[in-house]
Amino acid sequence: MIISKTHLLLIVLAPLLGSIVAGLFGRQVGRKGAQYATILGVAVSCALSCWVLYQLVAGGASPFNENVYTFFQVGSYDAHVGFMVDRLTAMMMVVVTFVSLLVHVYTIGYMADDPGYQRFFSYISLFTFSMLMLVMSNNFLQLFFGWEAVGLVSYLLIGFWFKRPTAVFANMKAFLVNRVGDFGFLLGIAGVLLWFGTLDYATVFARAPMLQDGHVQIFAGHPWSVATIICVCLFIGAMGKSAQVPLHVWLPDSMEGPTPISALIHAATMVTAGIFMVARMSPLFELSETALHFVLFIGATTAFFMGLIGIVQNDIKRVVAYSTLSQLGYMTVALGVSAYSGAVYHLMTHAFFKALLFLAAGSVIIGMHHEQDMRRMGGLRKYMPVTYWTSVVGTLALVGTPFFSGFYSKDTIIEAAAHHAHQTHHWIATYAYWAVLGGVIVTSFYSFRLLFMTFHGPERFRDAHGGHGHGEHADPAHVHDGHAHDDEHHGHDDHGHHGAHEPHESPWVVTVPLVLLAIPSVLIGFFTAGPMLFGTDWKGNHHAAAIPGQEVGFFTGAIDFLDPARDTIAQVGAEFWHGPVAYATHGMLMPAFWLTVAGFLLAALLYLWKPDLAGRARSAFAPLVRILEEKYGFDHLWIKGFAGGGLALGRLSRWIDSTLIDGVIVNGSARVVDLAASLLRRTQSGYLYHYAFAMILGLIALLAVLMRFWR
Repeated sequence: MIISKTHLLLIVLAPLLGSIVAGLFGRQVGRKGAQYATILGVAVSCALSCWVLYQLVAGGASPFNENVYTFFQVGSYDAHVGFMVDRLTAMMMVVVTFVSLLVHVYTIGYMADDPGYQRFFSYISLFTFSMLMLVMSNNFLQLFFGWEAVGLVSYLLIGFWFKRPTAVFANMKAFLVNRVGDFGFLLGIAGVLLWFGTLDYATVFARAPMLQDGHVQIFAGHPWSVATIICVCLFIGAMGKSAQVPLHVWLPDSMEGPTPISALIHAATMVTAGIFMVARMSPLFELSETALHFVLFIGATTAFFMGLIGIVQNDIKRVVAYSTLSQLGYMTVALGVSAYSGAVYHLMTHAFFKALLFLAAGSVIIGMHHEQDMRRMGGLRKYMPVTYWTSVVGTLALVGTPFFSGFYSKDTIIEAAAHHAHQTHHWIATYAYWAVLGGVIVTSFYSFRLLFMTFHGPERFRDAHGGHGHGEHADPAHVHDGHAHDDEHHGHDDHGHHGAHEPHESPWVVTVPLVLLAIPSVLIGFFTAGPMLFGTDWKGNHHAAAIPGQEVGFFTGAIDFLDPARDTIAQVGAEFWHGPVAYATHGMLMPAFWLTVAGFLLAALLYLWKPDLAGRARSAFAPLVRILEEKYGFDHLWIKGFAGGGLALGRLSRWIDSTLIDGVIVNGSARVVDLAASLLRRTQSGYLYHYAFAMILGLIALLAVLMRFWR
């Protein structure tokens, strides 16, 4: 079977058509028409994406790489709209469209009472189109178009409730921080065009070895590797889009948007665009060890230190948001140790269980009548059984419980980091290994803390004064960021207290997506780890000869050009992979498993068995807690430092412009001319004796000068 342009165009354009119908003709088609048009478009795209993946994996189809439209030709430079669809792309297409489809269905229940119903459906369908353009592109220009389009739609969705000042601030923050990363990304693309003379992926990858010895002097006498410059600039773009330190500050604030977009954009798709991009550019990154060390350091720092912030968060969505930051760090660490298939595999498994956790958090918010503070929850297990058990599944997958999907992807990254550290003995590699290992207990602790505070313990929502039961004390500065949303869109009281309301399970349009996401969160790792990571069937039997230096199997042809000495995934597979059951049972003997158990026991002790200890621990570690609540000062750095510095520079520029340039140079010179003219005008009296007297004075002065000269 041959994959045709028609199939791929339909995959891309179906969500766009649904977005146009809902956005431009929302009043004509009504709420039902908007939801059906967008859901149908994404469903068609999802079905065709699954068909394309099947054809590439089992149908014998060859990867597709063709241009479908020429955008422009200027001299030797040209730009096209085209598609490169191999197994890496097809996997991303399925993840994007499947999660998007479930989010569309979920939105029917979550946004039922919102006046912007049709507009929201239009936005999320437009986002799906933009993301598909990004992952399916076969050239850097189209990649940049999709890159900027998802950023634009993210801006629209984060600020969807545009009457809320916090939402407007959050979407502006996301937009500006991403522009910082996108500037680096654009410089990287410019470097590719300058050095290769083309923006076509296939051509660039074929010519990649020419970068090996390429150097350029940015500063005289200091040659820089061209590969390092290009890859670092490209990765700066990924740092913004995939929320890596220090360009991570926008993602937690983006929780101001409705929960469906938290799942769609900030768990499964947009934030993983940077991970996908680096994996796609692996032929370039493999040429620069410096760039890979930079990637590894940034990823390790994000994985551990962003996870720590999640420990002190009380907003249920923000806990999951910081979890996303941490897991993106794990993916970036995998990229830094050349475990590209491990990174995109964790991207896939993470998309399912993190979307599940976000949508489960939204279900809790619905059941709690739009309360988001976990200190006002507790005991919800009996009121929301479907939400509870799907949350348990998502939590077990997130912490890397053996046999769950997260285990196969996350443990592979940890083992790859360990192999890399052992081989290189580089301090960054060692730091990265301990960071991802330490992140295991942190992830386990905040994940089970969320589960226990929300679904177990006393029913704190019955306290009319917003009491928090045992454990952590109320702090008005950290209570629920969604009150304006409650007031404006749902008519709740000003304080977000809902003691008069009984919690309830969410409607089926909310719970069905939870169940459909819970199934792959449990099973997909067990059946796909072998084929996608280690070149075996799902039972662990080798069906392809190992090719040194190449990740054989699922991603062959998509993730290649590996130095055999850096093929960490192959090394992990050779040592540990003997099928999913053996891999999981072996994982129970490794440090990561016992750190997961330790995090579970610590969370149970503080929030289940001895809840009074939580408050005491918070007081005992008050300085550390304050640092975490201040988010290491990154918000102050960006808002008061860079943004404040920019405003101060603007005020200085305005003062210079108005006072020095306009006041002194422009207006001052005019006043000097006016004064000189007024003085000169007084000499022109019209009387002859005045002119004669002036001539005599001039003659005397001239004679004095001449006499002095003659001497």
